Amino acid sequence: MTIEPQQIDAAVRLALWEDLGPGGVDVTTELALTGPRRASAKIVAKAIGVLAGLDVACAVFRACDSGVVLTHRRQDGDEVRPGDIVLEIAGDAAGLLAAERTALNFMQRLSGVATLTRRFVDSVAGTGASILDTRKTTPGLRAFEKRAVALGGGVNHRIGLYDQVLLKENHFACAAPESYEAVVARAVAGSPGGRAVVAEARDLEEAVAAVRGGAGVVMLDNFPLGQELDGAIQAVRREAARLGRQVGLEVSGGVRLDTVAAYARAGVDRISIGALTHSAPALDLSLLTEVVG
Repeated sequence: MTIEPQQIDAAVRLALWEDLGPGGVDVTTELALTGPRRASAKIVAKAIGVLAGLDVACAVFRACDSGVVLTHRRQDGDEVRPGDIVLEIAGDAAGLLAAERTALNFMQRLSGVATLTRRFVDSVAGTGASILDTRKTTPGLRAFEKRAVALGGGVNHRIGLYDQVLLKENHFACAAPESYEAVVARAVAGSPGGRAVVAEARDLEEAVAAVRGGAGVVMLDNFPLGQELDGAIQAVRREAARLGRQVGLEVSGGVRLDTVAAYARAGVDRISIGALTHSAPALDLSLLTEVVG
C-alpha cells in the first residue's frame, strides 16, 4: 500500500517528540560532545529477515540533520543475513545520536512484521492460499505495518472500518433478534460500491446462512482442523454452487506457523492472521558508529 509523505512526517515527529521531549533536547549528547563533530555510521543486520521501514528511518535521520548523507545498501523487501550492511549514514554526530534509537525502532518493528509474514507466506507456498493481515495493529502505525505485511508477501485485508464491510459476531449480537442471514443480506444490499461483504461464521449453520445472505467471503472463525473445518468448507462450496455464486473462503483465529499449511491444504482461499502485526518479534538490527572527527 502507498504511504503519503505527510504520514511519514507525522509519525516521525511524534516518535522524536517521545524521545527528545517538547524541547527537542538530547541531554546526554549535549554533555558528551564539546562541539560540532562529524560522524559516519552503518546499520547492520544481526539476524535473518526481511527489511521494511527504511524510508521512515531515513526520514528520522533527516529530521535530526538536514544535511545527512544516506547511502542505501539494501532496499525494503530485501532479505538480509547477519553482517549485511543495510544503510550508511554520514553527518552531524549530534543529529545521528539523536536519531539512532527512533530510526532503529521503526526499522526493527516493521522488519519484524515483514519477516514473520514471509515465514507464513513461505509455509503455504504452492497451495493457492493467501496470507492476510488484520486491524490488530499498533495505533498510529497501521499503514506502515500493513505495508510491511505486503513487503513480506502478504495481502492487506481492509485498512479500516471505512473501506470494507466485515460482519463479526458482535455485529450479529447487537442486531438480534434479526436472523444472521437477514443481517448479511442487508449489508450486501447497502455495501458501498457493491463491494463484497465478508461475514464471520462460528459454525456450519452460520457459514451456510452467510452464503444465502449473499456474502462474498465467508470467514470461518476459530474452526479447528479436521472434520468441523472440512464439513464447513464443503457446505459453503455446495451452497454457493446451488445458488450459482462464487464465494471466497477465509479462516481466522488461532492459526500458527505450525498449522497454517494444513489450513491452506484444507481448501480455503485466504488465511487472516492477527499475529503478523500484534505479535511479530523485532528484527535485530544495530547502528555502529565508525568514524568521529
